[in-house]
Amino acid sequence: MIGGDPPAIPGPFSHKIRPGHQDRLAVVYVRQSSPHQVAENRESADLQYQLRRRAMELGWSGSRVLVIDDDQGCSGLSIDNRPGSQRLLAEVSLGHVGIVFGREMSRLARSNRDWHQLLELCALFGVLPADADGVYDPRDVNDRLLLGLKGTLSEAETHVLRTRLHQGKLNKARRGELFTCVPIGYVRSADGGIALDPDEQVRSVVAMVFAPFAELGSIPEVQAHLAAHEIRIGIRAYRGPQRGQLVWRPSRRSTLYAMLRHPAYAGAYVYGRHACDPPLRAAGRSKSGRRTTSPEERVCLLKGRIPAYITWEQFEANGRQLRENDRGRGASRVSSGRGPTLLNGLVRCGRCGRPMSARNARPTVNPRYVCDARKLEYGGPLRQSTAAAAIDRLIEGLVLRAVEPAALELSLRAAERVEQDRERLHRHWRQRLERAEYEASRARRQYDAVDPENRLVARELERQWEQKLAARQRLEEDYARFRHEQPRHLTAADRERIRALAADGPALWRASTTPMADRRAIVRQLVEQVVVARRGETEVIEVVVRWLGGSESRHEVHQGLRRYDGLGDYPRLKGRVTELRGAGRTGEQIAETLKQEGYRTPRGGTFTGHRVRRLFMKLGLTGMPAGVRGPGDLPGSGEWWLPELAAELGVRPIVVHRWRWSGWLHGRQLPGVNGRWIVWADRSELRRLRRLRVHELRTRGRKAPSELTTPKGLRAAESRSARSRTRTRSAT
Repeated sequence: MIGGDPPAIPGPFSHKIRPGHQDRLAVVYVRQSSPHQVAENRESADLQYQLRRRAMELGWSGSRVLVIDDDQGCSGLSIDNRPGSQRLLAEVSLGHVGIVFGREMSRLARSNRDWHQLLELCALFGVLPADADGVYDPRDVNDRLLLGLKGTLSEAETHVLRTRLHQGKLNKARRGELFTCVPIGYVRSADGGIALDPDEQVRSVVAMVFAPFAELGSIPEVQAHLAAHEIRIGIRAYRGPQRGQLVWRPSRRSTLYAMLRHPAYAGAYVYGRHACDPPLRAAGRSKSGRRTTSPEERVCLLKGRIPAYITWEQFEANGRQLRENDRGRGASRVSSGRGPTLLNGLVRCGRCGRPMSARNARPTVNPRYVCDARKLEYGGPLRQSTAAAAIDRLIEGLVLRAVEPAALELSLRAAERVEQDRERLHRHWRQRLERAEYEASRARRQYDAVDPENRLVARELERQWEQKLAARQRLEEDYARFRHEQPRHLTAADRERIRALAADGPALWRASTTPMADRRAIVRQLVEQVVVARRGETEVIEVVVRWLGGSESRHEVHQGLRRYDGLGDYPRLKGRVTELRGAGRTGEQIAETLKQEGYRTPRGGTFTGHRVRRLFMKLGLTGMPAGVRGPGDLPGSGEWWLPELAAELGVRPIVVHRWRWSGWLHGRQLPGVNGRWIVWADRSELRRLRRLRVHELRTRGRKAPSELTTPKGLRAAESRSARSRTRTRSAT
């Protein structure tokens, strides 16, 4: 003993193990890579547990030896999902550990990243790693080099083993003989292959998934169809105590999507449909990061190796439909979406060629097709925006005319399809009844087989038998109602009704029971693209319809404007109105002439006398409104027609009428029944009336001060007198 050094421990490792190490815990780490090894390779586990005796031989008492075996059955490729390794790192980092025992270094880690992390912590906190070959000091450069080499060899060994196993799997997959779990509707055959499920109802339900999708084209609609008829999918458990047993579950969208995307239902064996992408893997989730591979990345595709439910052509058509449903805005034919518009995703801008989005209606805004690509990308203005209603009406008429010649054929196909659907549903009901009958019969046989005196068992079997009988009875009653509502074969009246509906396409199209999604689906069967471009700043919209098959048709649609000068024929309209007014025609006479000659207002309506008189005012023509007998009955300086004053103040005419009735402004009524009102308001009166309106809005009807309610040039008494005269005149 030199100075204050503690006494050395005799033995080959005396220069490495110090009392400071023995003051802390000795950890024995035990791990086997798989549950199979834990169950079968018991000797390996026993050898690892014997390291506890090794620790006691090196000077640790039994109470100071900690055995960590939380990672039994866990792979050493990563520290994720290994609570034992994480516990070991925590104990080392807290300075509680003096030495760590492992039968081999590969037991501690199979990854260089995890291995060197453990070595760094051991060197930092003075912990000694130990295996069957010796004890190592990670602070010693030679031991550190040897430990690094052991970790590298451990990782290389894992790589060699995994590569060998993977190549064997690929070789078996290329022969079409590698199966992990079979899809719904299939079972493993005795020779190790795949066969159709022997249960007839399971096969029938699988077929009822593919048939509706070919008609409806949407997974949510298929799911709604299955749920409406209480159709459940038969799934066989592939693990656990119920492995191989049949369980009936409601359909899920993820299940339906997986079935429609799986090539096995078309009779093809495919290996490599999914791959693991390390950047996408989440920490602590070993099964994350999976992605669907492209057809070029897959290892093999062997057609005709599995019994099929559908043809390969049907499978490819289903894949195209699913991609069409999932496609985003940037594609040429985007998803039809929702809303009241008919051409979602089909409209393109005739000015820039980009897709136009559909802005659906809000309480104060009608639906429109908008070219907003420049606004979204660069913050610029909209390139063009058109009302959707007129364009939708045009396409609607074109589509109905296109399908009109095929009305009879469509009615026959519809009747045939309805009968096929009903036949599938009736067959499913009969299979459910047959299964219910079998389960009730089996429950009866179980009850008959039990000793009647053993009431503990007999009571339970009797209860189960009664439940099966009640379930069978309910099913029979439900099937009876279904047969009454939907007979197996269509009657003559049903066929005639289908034929009448097919013949009257417009009525069927506009029926409230026809959803917009069905209308959009019909359009997409005929129309590939609709190109829309406004002609200058006029009301004319040029529409090019590109039909599926390559043909095109050109059309024009007139849409409403807010101003007369935007009309393409505005110069002719202006000249014609001026000519007729110069000839002494009244507003009503001019309106009738314009209607006969085909002129339209900016919003596409026909002219009326009131609209013609408003046009007089716009054109500066002197006109006599209805009820006006001469120039003396026209508004003078500072005078307004009552609706015009309301428009100037931004209020409804009823508000101005209330002010007039209350005597809060000057006015005069033209003679005659329902004579029009002319009110007076110069600039100062306009300012007063605006302040009065602001006061009413802010105070919610409280009494306004007199300076806001007294008209210009009138005292309060005069105001009351004027109010009295107004009421008397109105009563007269």
